[in-house]
Amino acid sequence: MNRCERGYREVEHTADWELEVWGPDMAALLKQAAEGMYRLMGIELESKPRQRRRVEIEANDREQLVVEFLVELLYLAESERLAFDRLDVELAGHRLIAGLEGARIRVQAKEIKAVTYHRIAVRDTERGLETRVVFDV
Repeated sequence: MNRCERGYREVEHTADWELEVWGPDMAALLKQAAEGMYRLMGIELESKPRQRRRVEIEANDREQLVVEFLVELLYLAESERLAFDRLDVELAGHRLIAGLEGARIRVQAKEIKAVTYHRIAVRDTERGLETRVVFDV
């Protein structure tokens, strides 16, 4: 059996968008969540110039860490028209430090209004960690 150790897939949802995300550890889970969110939005980047940002987030738990990280990425997409295709994520407990590299958004097909806490729960599974993220659109 071919097992995928990290990834994401869109889950059918009545009014909003929902993403199931999994990875071997929290850093991989966060990267997959970001990639999945960008994919849902239909984001394509300019090729140049490349830009870097550093993000630091403190959270009370893993669920808040996922939501706050995606909220920060969504904010940068909306306010500066930036998205990131290289994410270097380091974690110390519930503290995240991420080095982000990307570029200005060339195309964005769809808009996400908010990242929600609806039904979010980071679970330990046999394939590592997994969660579902619901986006308000």
